[in-house]
Amino acid sequence: MKNLNLAKYPFYDDLDDKSTTFLTNKLKPISIKKDNILFFAGDICDNILFLTSGIVRLYIQSDDADEITLYQLNAGEQCIVNTASTISQTEAIGTAVTVTDIEGYLLDAASVKELAHQSDAYQSFLFSIYTLRMGNLVKLVNDIKFKRLDERVLEWLHSQNKTLIQTTHEHIANELGSNRVVISRVLKELEKSSKLILTRGAIELI
Repeated sequence: MKNLNLAKYPFYDDLDDKSTTFLTNKLKPISIKKDNILFFAGDICDNILFLTSGIVRLYIQSDDADEITLYQLNAGEQCIVNTASTISQTEAIGTAVTVTDIEGYLLDAASVKELAHQSDAYQSFLFSIYTLRMGNLVKLVNDIKFKRLDERVLEWLHSQNKTLIQTTHEHIANELGSNRVVISRVLKELEKSSKLILTRGAIELI
């Protein structure tokens, strides 16, 4: 593996030659299809994923099987759940699933620690992702506690940046930490108030 596809990672261009060579020797390329579990909540991760294409979803699940999305991981981002579990060898607090086909690299725990030790650029990147994700999680908690569910549903729909959104009521429930019956009721109320139009397998924003 001579050329690493890590251009989307902000630390990569700041690595010195020693660290670049180290990564070239240690990273293992992977390719995983859509809808595959990368790790479950309670697993202890052995490797950190450097995602170069595709999307990964991190979520937690209640005892009654309701899900809530913590965040989505895109190319050039590193998962704090995966990172914390790998470095500290503790149980992951959430489950990771591929939303699309993905490609990337895996780096083992010992190599991650060595890279952080020898590279200030990578160490700074690690601190930055914790700050970013903690902000995401605080927003999630605040939204759940202080915002009405109809507001959160509309915000999620608008965040898709499409007029016609191909989705299911169950998927929205999983994204927002609710259940399908409640989401269906909220969507019908939003349709009555002329905010959207419900069709089979899709929602059209007005």
